[in-house]
Amino acid sequence: MAAHKEALFTERPRAEGVDAYPGTVRLVRTLRSAGIPLAAASASRHAGELLERACVRHLFDVLVDGAEAGRLALPGKPDPALFLEAARRPGVPARQAAVVEDALAGVEAGRRGGFGLVVGVDRAHTPDTRGALLKHGADLVVDDLAELMGEG
Repeated sequence: MAAHKEALFTERPRAEGVDAYPGTVRLVRTLRSAGIPLAAASASRHAGELLERACVRHLFDVLVDGAEAGRLALPGKPDPALFLEAARRPGVPARQAAVVEDALAGVEAGRRGGFGLVVGVDRAHTPDTRGALLKHGADLVVDDLAELMGEG
């Protein structure tokens, strides 16, 4: 069953491509243009491929994915190790870095890691989700990252 799920997960993005959230791409491009180091961190072994398929991998200086986390024996979220490793690589102290997450465990990991800003993204757009993200440690919650640029 796991092998079948894995095959489906890898075949679909290859066949259909991956759509990135437009507001997220605008924010990432704006930050990159400002010279801010950018890291992508994901427990998924497929993170790099998904970023490539979405045509945004080149926007990130660092990628720490599930394969790398496994190689380094990093514990999973809500432990902050994955995010701390992603911040360490470009030499940014956690207190000077931001974590952007749409999962409760990821928001909690950002808070536990001492990151200067933890942004929760409410992809479900519900009061319950927004409240849960705040309860787990988000400093602020947005529906779309474009809101951080005054859009939306």
